[in-house]
Amino acid sequence: MANLKPQAEIEALADHLSACADALHRRLMRAIRQPAPQGGMPGMAQGVAQALFENEVALRQRANGLYLDAAVLAASGLGPQQQQLLDIAARAQIKIDQINRIKDLVDLAGELLSLGAAVASGKPDHVVAPLEKLKHHLDAL
Repeated sequence: MANLKPQAEIEALADHLSACADALHRRLMRAIRQPAPQGGMPGMAQGVAQALFENEVALRQRANGLYLDAAVLAASGLGPQQQQLLDIAARAQIKIDQINRIKDLVDLAGELLSLGAAVASGKPDHVVAPLEKLKHHLDAL
């Protein structure tokens, strides 16, 4: 991807964030449909499910914003971090399908939103902290 124009790389990041939202939705639906243990509560509490749905929507909105702002963001100096952003988003998408604990799913969705917001700010120095936090979280999973 190194020879792609920065705008195309930002669009690719938006594609990955959108794919993460898709994976989050699939995982959420799988948890909701999970049979309740011995007639108890369903696999996920309603409040948690609602919060995850809201994170999914916010992640999609962030991805859509990146599509719209790709030209501006391409000029913002994110160059050296773009491949890292693409790689970490692809890793997150894979992990979403593998996560067993709802808390980890909620945490990961929040970190993806933070990273997307940092990228959308157009300020490269704001990207480092959420990128590193997400990397560490994925490594811990």
